[in-house]
Amino acid sequence: MNKWRRDQMAARVANDIAEGAYVNLGIGLPTMVANHLPKGREVFLHSENGILGMGPAPAPGFEDDDLINAGKQPVTLLPGGAYFHHADSFGMMRGGHLDICVLGAFQVSVKGDLANWHTGAADAIPAVGGAMDLAIGAKKTFVMMEHLTKSGESKIVATCTYPLTGIACVSRIYSDLAVIDITANGLQVVEIVEGLSFDELQKLSDVPLHHKN
Repeated sequence: MNKWRRDQMAARVANDIAEGAYVNLGIGLPTMVANHLPKGREVFLHSENGILGMGPAPAPGFEDDDLINAGKQPVTLLPGGAYFHHADSFGMMRGGHLDICVLGAFQVSVKGDLANWHTGAADAIPAVGGAMDLAIGAKKTFVMMEHLTKSGESKIVATCTYPLTGIACVSRIYSDLAVIDITANGLQVVEIVEGLSFDELQKLSDVPLHHKN
């Protein structure tokens, strides 16, 4: 089955981020978005550990151990970028000052509920970080994830069975198979990876999907 590669997913998300947007990229897969923002488009990238104005990942050999994002990955700082206390950073997140956050997920429900910090398994290590603050505080929450679990089950579900991060907070899903909007009228399919039909996507998703008008 054809799938979008992770860098293709990141580029697709990056293309939907508007000029002048203030954006937080969550730990893991979403951090790749920084490397695919269109040249010449000014976007202000925020990290919850207290950075605004991040650039793409540094070239090999140019890493600065004192300049890292919330996932402890080396980053760069664009001209005009700033560092600040993490309390101020969380104030920015909770105060509605971010236009978009891009997060990974274990599950997203048809109503836009998000579960991304704990699977509920006894041996799993919970790692909520600032995800709850971001999911509720940002004006839009995008989710970037594989469409299916390793066992082939859909991560888009009727109701989340894992502990929730936020309720009705997700507006768009970018998976390796499709781009899907969560609306009051249900899940609207915006785009499907080449070679996969709508009916095939529907069977894999196991929740009702609709063509976007």
